[in-house]
Amino acid sequence: MARVALVTGGTRGIGEAISKALKAAGYKVAASYAGNEAAAAKFKDATGIPVFKWDVGSFEACGEGIKTVESELGPVEVLVNNAGITKDTPFHRMTLEQWNAVINTNLGSLFNMSRHVIEGMRARKFGRIINISSINGQKGQFGQVNYSAAKAGDIGFTKALALEAARSGITVNAICPGYINTEMVRAVPKDVLEKNVIAAIPTGRLGEPEEIARAVVFLASDEAGFVNGSTMTINGGQYLT
Repeated sequence: MARVALVTGGTRGIGEAISKALKAAGYKVAASYAGNEAAAAKFKDATGIPVFKWDVGSFEACGEGIKTVESELGPVEVLVNNAGITKDTPFHRMTLEQWNAVINTNLGSLFNMSRHVIEGMRARKFGRIINISSINGQKGQFGQVNYSAAKAGDIGFTKALALEAARSGITVNAICPGYINTEMVRAVPKDVLEKNVIAAIPTGRLGEPEEIARAVVFLASDEAGFVNGSTMTINGGQYLT
């Protein structure tokens, strides 16, 4: 029977590519989203992947959402924590709301989602949790104290939970994408993108969402059972670890 994979923020950008790649690899995929109804409907129509709306920053909403997914598709065996937001501003102008919103969505969601599936994974002696962090969680970024802190926290979460879950047949890994050719990045003015972003990437181009998705498919597989607690850096050589 096909395993069930749940991708948060799974209807747009990197998440969309991940959802599609997991479906192509034979998984039963569920994609969650926060609020863009039009994008979610378009994604569902194009892919046939069921979509579910909830706020990953809410522990209660995640619990209810996961119950719905599991009642329709079966137990979640692969969880991809991909959902994320930005509220960029220099720290001396950052508001508490901007801080809390990013921390709750980009870091708190890892607890909110993983806590609701970990006991089932332990009971079944199998699970894959894949957390999408960021190059900016590794190196920091001007105007992104909130985002960088959350994404660095994702890496610490990954390492600690990997140690706890390993004996139960569960792996927990992180992926740190660099600058990827998504709608958000394409919105950057062309001259800024070329001079300040692409010029800093040794590979000389943006990454493609499908390149992140292929890494997720590998980490979700049985073949990746000995890969645990790792941080996979996919950034074209922009930041070396």
